[in-house]
Amino acid sequence: MTTTTLSTRVDAADVELKVKDMYTRVALNPEGRFHFEMGRAMARRIGYTDTELDGAPDEAVESFAGVGYYFDLADLRPGEDVVDLGSGSGMDSFIAAHKVGRGGHVTGIDMTDAQLAKAERLRHEPTFGTVRFCKASIDATGLPGASCDAVISNGVINLSPDKLAVFREAARLLRPGGRLAIADIVTDMRLPEDVTCNATLWAACIGGAMQRDACVEAIEQAGFTVTAMKANHEYRFLSKSAKGAARTYGVHSVSLLAVKG
Repeated sequence: MTTTTLSTRVDAADVELKVKDMYTRVALNPEGRFHFEMGRAMARRIGYTDTELDGAPDEAVESFAGVGYYFDLADLRPGEDVVDLGSGSGMDSFIAAHKVGRGGHVTGIDMTDAQLAKAERLRHEPTFGTVRFCKASIDATGLPGASCDAVISNGVINLSPDKLAVFREAARLLRPGGRLAIADIVTDMRLPEDVTCNATLWAACIGGAMQRDACVEAIEQAGFTVTAMKANHEYRFLSKSAKGAARTYGVHSVSLLAVKG
């Protein structure tokens, strides 16, 4: 099946297969070689504090493959309900749990069995009693509408063939005035078809990156107002092909905050 979204064509089934394969390897072998950096040193460099990282299980931190820091924008508060789209091994979900406290709740959504199994195993500590993980697609979570105060996501929406559907799902989940805080990969210019139709480059967080202005337009089309955006200059790609795309098309990481109308 081929999905067409915002003028991007890609084999959605092939993308899902490649994404699941890559992030299964991220969960099971975080010491392996990938297009992108992972782990604590990278997380600290892009903005996470030692206090935040120390509050998450070490195994979740070592499998962290996010692309930026957004908790300063999210401003999570005690007692809030949070949904983490594409939660992976759970690092951001665990950090969010500390911020919302025992009066709040965090639900991580992921489609990769190995990531979910790892996160589920790690959450069985008294500190993380307010966290749960569910298997679902980030554009169709199955969670009740208007049920959370904040939706967070780190480096995952670019992997979806239907990004507008993801933003609409985030809007559906949020209560009026709720916040969408994300870090993700965008581009300065539109990617050519030989990149956007390459499922391997999608799984590497390159092929599915939206042009920055188109990303903002899609978020606003879903019912949000974008109130803040910042570049994550300290995020780096590792592989030769990823670095080449970054240079040629201006592929880079941004964090942003959007408020539901």
